[in-house]
Amino acid sequence: MRNPTDEEIKEILKSAKNIAVVGLSGKPRRDSHRVAAYLKTRGYKIFPVNPTIKESLGEKAYPRLEDIPEPIDVVEIFRAPEYVLPIVESAIAMGAKVVWMQLGVVNEEAAKKARDAELTVMMDRCMMQEHKRLLAKVGR
Repeated sequence: MRNPTDEEIKEILKSAKNIAVVGLSGKPRRDSHRVAAYLKTRGYKIFPVNPTIKESLGEKAYPRLEDIPEPIDVVEIFRAPEYVLPIVESAIAMGAKVVWMQLGVVNEEAAKKARDAELTVMMDRCMMQEHKRLLAKVGR
């Protein structure tokens, strides 16, 4: 498993605008909800992807990545590793730049497929924690 360097992570966090959060829960106590809420307060546009909810954090939810009508910079994945490969295939098809698998989510096959398609891949790291660690002091 090789993740981007701190400098590369900073660049992802600074340049990203639209983040699709796959597996975003409508329940505030869930990690996916807390992380997405944090990112939204930092100016990112959040696109919930979950076929079981209509909205989360005041944003319309989409059943699949392919249903999002805007370009996506980062596909953040809050799903078990065995569900990641089709999500990565959708991210590639829609032209996303980054696939970010949350803490505990590692799928080497999906990561290889994403890298082969020239996407940046992050595995087993929390986007909120990385933002706080690398950028929160700078102001985004």
